[in-house]
Amino acid sequence: MTTTTTESLPDRIESVEQLEEMLSDPTPAAIKAMDLMKGDLIILGVAGKMGPTLARMAKRASDAAGVKRRVIGVSRFSNPDEEPALNAHGIETIKADLLDQSALDALPDAPNVLYMAGMKFGATGKEALTWAMNTYLPGMVCNRYPKSRIVAFSTGNVYGLKSVASGGSVETDIPNPVGEYAMSCLGRERMFEHFSRALKIPMAIIRLNYATEMRYGVIVDLAKKVWAGETIDVAMGHFNIIWQADANAMTLAAFDHLKSPPLLLNVAGPEIVKVRDVCTTYGQLMNKPVKFTGTEATDALLNNGSLGHKLAGRPRVNLEQQLKWVAQWVMSGGASLGKPTHFESRDGKF
Repeated sequence: MTTTTTESLPDRIESVEQLEEMLSDPTPAAIKAMDLMKGDLIILGVAGKMGPTLARMAKRASDAAGVKRRVIGVSRFSNPDEEPALNAHGIETIKADLLDQSALDALPDAPNVLYMAGMKFGATGKEALTWAMNTYLPGMVCNRYPKSRIVAFSTGNVYGLKSVASGGSVETDIPNPVGEYAMSCLGRERMFEHFSRALKIPMAIIRLNYATEMRYGVIVDLAKKVWAGETIDVAMGHFNIIWQADANAMTLAAFDHLKSPPLLLNVAGPEIVKVRDVCTTYGQLMNKPVKFTGTEATDALLNNGSLGHKLAGRPRVNLEQQLKWVAQWVMSGGASLGKPTHFESRDGKF
């Protein structure tokens, strides 16, 4: 199998099929991690934005390493198309509500757990469910899988707003979450940390800011606004992004670096990105005038991804390439997940 390199990247992405093939293409670090991993992998919350391509990457990396393992994806699968799409790529699926203790108990044992379950969008107005999903469920999962190795998704939102001049939050910074969503995510981390310490579970916690692909992400939101001629508010004037395939690969590579208490790992691109610059570039690529309002704040939700790049590999796809792909995709009416990121929220409400 040939993995994606900078030199082999296409000029444009023509279809969802091509996109998902690229998003599931493993890096050497991901293949190495799947080679060293012993036993099966179960992915809890597989049907989210990243889960399907991450599951496919885990299977492709295992196959590339010559390792036979079950990759099992668990979700409520509210979209009936999700299960057969995963099954077609050799991923087993189980339909389950993870908050249902009997359903959780009935899941197969697995020595490796990738935890992707959680709630963000719609959290405002459903705070109790948000806390149940983000904070109570991690404890349930640790009690169900006390002998397993766990990589768990979190978010850079736990850090709170950080000065742009600082270069972004690092893993040793003290969390300062804003809003109930971010607070519940810190609760998730604390539950995993507690059970990692108490039960000696090797773990890594992935603080992600922000994965993007053609159908979803901060730069997709901005591209749609420019294409539609909307005025761009630059109050939240800076952000991080990382191509979703690179985020997937770094997540799998984290299985090589588990610890108790958990390893904290930022997954982010190498630079702080400016909203004004991105929209100006889109204006040029799309031949559209760009209108701005507001003034950039001196802080934003920002991660410094240096440690992740050192341990799990540097991203393969740079910002310039992503902007070109997204501009072409949006102008041609490409598919969308229809889920705005709300990255511009400064009060923590999602």
